[in-house]
Amino acid sequence: MTTIHIVTDSSACFVNPADATRVTIVPHVLELGGQTYREGIDISAEDAHQIMGKQTTAPRLFPPSVKDYVAVYSKLAQHYDAIISIHTSREILTSWQNARAAAQQVGHSKILVFDSQTICASQGMLISAALQQADDGVDPDEIIWRLRGITERIYAMYYVESVGYLHQNRIMSPAHAILGNLLGIKPFLAVEEGRLRLVEKVRSRIQAIERLVEFVIEFTEIEQAVILQPRHTITEQTRLLQERLAVEFPGMTFDYGVYHASLGALIGADATGVVILEKPSDYLGGSYDDED
Repeated sequence: MTTIHIVTDSSACFVNPADATRVTIVPHVLELGGQTYREGIDISAEDAHQIMGKQTTAPRLFPPSVKDYVAVYSKLAQHYDAIISIHTSREILTSWQNARAAAQQVGHSKILVFDSQTICASQGMLISAALQQADDGVDPDEIIWRLRGITERIYAMYYVESVGYLHQNRIMSPAHAILGNLLGIKPFLAVEEGRLRLVEKVRSRIQAIERLVEFVIEFTEIEQAVILQPRHTITEQTRLLQERLAVEFPGMTFDYGVYHASLGALIGADATGVVILEKPSDYLGGSYDDED
């Protein structure tokens, strides 16, 4: 059986933390509060969010370099027949581009570089699926084909309490950011076509929770779901959301986790999100070409 190892960048957030121990995670670098940190190594997500909450300027975020990936791939290639490298959407960060360039330099090994078209827990769900397929002995190329189908079944929505980071990262226009600050508007973001896009706005936290509930109940067949928040202890927003979802989905558990600092650097340290993996239909679909 072909031996396969999974590589990813540190944007990936895992619903099952044990999966993180089975992959190689190459860290982003954050410039935050006058210091430089390797995400997940030098600083935790919660600590990073605490620092972000005290500053108005968005951190600088540097994805792993080509050199970083060359070093990782070269070492792993000595022990595995194939490497599957799953990355944050190329439309959000340059991790995929750097990994692809590195794979071309390590030409003697089978390295498949996959654009997840998403970030955070959505990316983690794809990695967990890849791990399961590898455990089942699925061929590496077949795993990539199946991941394309799974990508089409993952949906994510976030609401953000403040607009500063969205403006600085050009997710929200200056005019919308000024208006949002004046009116206390809470933006909603979705991951669409690999991008973080502003999709709507609400005026209150209660309205935001209700809109997240409406988002979830659009799905009648849920395979996996997770609520994302900025710290380990449950927030009031998550508690309210769990209570509302318990009414709509009796018997189903909606666990929560902490979104990683790389996502916080883009949308801020005061967001609440929901990620849904929909159950598959008979047709997996998908014809996405990772070489485009």
